[in-house]
Amino acid sequence: MSSYHTSRPSANYDAFDTITEPGRRPQPMFMRRTKTRRSRIAILGSVLCVILFVWGWRSSGIDITPATSGFSSNSPTTTPQTPISLDPLDPAESPLVATPSNETSTNPQSSRPAFHLLIPASESNPELCKTLLSAFVLGYPAPTLINWGQDTKEGNVFKESASHTAKIRGVYDFLNDKSKVMEEDLVLIIDGYDVWFQLPPQILIRRYHELVEEADQRLKGRYGMISEDQNRDSLAERVPKYSQNVIWGADKICWPNPKEDPACAAVPYSTLPKDVYGPETDKDPEAFLNRPRYLNSGNVIGSVKHVRDVYELAAHKVEDKGEGGLGDQFVFAEIFGEQEFQRETLRRASQGTGGRWLDWLSDTLGTSESPLSANITINNMTTIPGQRYEYGLGLDYESRLFQTMTHSVDDIGFIAYNASTDLLSTHHSLPLFLPQDLQTAESPFSYASPGNHSIESDPEHKTLLLPYSPNLDNLPDQNVGGIDVSWRDLPLATNTHSAAIPALLHVNGDKSLLTSWWPRIWYHPYARALLRRFIRSTQSPEAATAAANGGQTWWDQRGGRGGVWTDQGTWMGWGEVCKGVEDAVFGDGKGVWAKEEGDGKVRNSFGKVLVGEDDDE
Repeated sequence: MSSYHTSRPSANYDAFDTITEPGRRPQPMFMRRTKTRRSRIAILGSVLCVILFVWGWRSSGIDITPATSGFSSNSPTTTPQTPISLDPLDPAESPLVATPSNETSTNPQSSRPAFHLLIPASESNPELCKTLLSAFVLGYPAPTLINWGQDTKEGNVFKESASHTAKIRGVYDFLNDKSKVMEEDLVLIIDGYDVWFQLPPQILIRRYHELVEEADQRLKGRYGMISEDQNRDSLAERVPKYSQNVIWGADKICWPNPKEDPACAAVPYSTLPKDVYGPETDKDPEAFLNRPRYLNSGNVIGSVKHVRDVYELAAHKVEDKGEGGLGDQFVFAEIFGEQEFQRETLRRASQGTGGRWLDWLSDTLGTSESPLSANITINNMTTIPGQRYEYGLGLDYESRLFQTMTHSVDDIGFIAYNASTDLLSTHHSLPLFLPQDLQTAESPFSYASPGNHSIESDPEHKTLLLPYSPNLDNLPDQNVGGIDVSWRDLPLATNTHSAAIPALLHVNGDKSLLTSWWPRIWYHPYARALLRRFIRSTQSPEAATAAANGGQTWWDQRGGRGGVWTDQGTWMGWGEVCKGVEDAVFGDGKGVWAKEEGDGKVRNSFGKVLVGEDDDE
């Protein structure tokens, strides 16, 4: 797995390490004699601080715990996640299979973890179709629409509590269906009406694993290790006390939870630098200059078994405790806040004298990383013995995966990384560079359909679906000798404070951006042509191979590219889900989908009409 780094440059001090006085053999610092009283006092003070720190750490009890924790029901599962290759198998290594021959989803139960994309959406509109288009042209698995067609109204009155409850219950029921998912599968759940993908799934998945590894190192450093008998063989082993498995988006504001609740007051500080927005960082009463640190429920990714556990608790809260009217945002933020409050409370309670002294010192100096040390009122939790609070939840603070927009619009610039004027703009707080994962990625236009597209415009080249049209299919890479477009050539939404190019944009907050920013997303000028290319790929050898390989190529094992599944197992093509959205989605003035150059019909292997009107309906 290649390593991902943000574009922020790191200081390099190697050049200063070997500087010595002329003609003298270099000596280690601890052997050099101090020549002034001030220096000696400084050294003695430093030594004393180190001794106190070591004593405090040794007596804190963090790394010395009983073989079994007193809060065993709260202990996370620390079994390493199954490593998943991002490289597709050679087609010769597995049989080619057609896309499903019926309209009911099946799961072949491959031993390889699959990748599922779930979108809670009860009905279609142009915003849902933008989300679907963005997933299609970047090669994400066929989305599953949760609660599709479910009525959440009584007459003309929207039943908000029923909608939130159904959203949580619908996702949980899908994840709990072993005929559709396996424990080690990866699942991404996004809001259906304000999310646009920007980068392909291979990059999103790789970054997810990197964020998990980085978070695990932070958790190990802060909370230490425990002895645990994971294999139930009476042989305890040392494992990190906490691990991270599920990642949510991060917001700058905490809502709708009360500010004194753990959801707002007990969550960790952002990993971004404390001065990332200048001297007013985290001091802005309107939150525009605050670092993101609050859970946003619109995007979440993790293994099926871990995400399902969180949704099971959320379903209990909305169905049994009556929190449905408060919304899924409230519920998931509450779960995260309870986890973090419990972590910090247990850490502080386990401290020895030295650890408590260090906590007091950091609190006094204002350098503490514990939100419980802040001078604010926090509503204490009522801890129930035996109840689980640990779910391995964390946030994407730097927006490598998910960029939320609430109070963050000014953080975003659409930047072409081959344009020096964009990169040198004075409003950027950091030097910006195209990250390594995008430098080595395939061409942006290749994800809609794998393979060679340089002969698409050749009249001799035959295709089963949507024959080439010079008016509709004009893409830079389709002609022999055409332009080889790279990610560097396209305007990419970039967080100019974290230097991250997010895999998706969650356009929450100011909804006018759903109209004004859509034409700025890099694939919008090519949207119709890319969708046509995507439709053509539904019966290609590459698609068949992907269906056979399942998670190995990050496509849902049910196959069925070219449309969506519902949670009832029904397949629907693009033309069935997204009728009459051409102006809002394509904006190219080329007319109604599939009727741009006259009427016609193209059916997929289900017999469903992908292009044209279905007379049987």
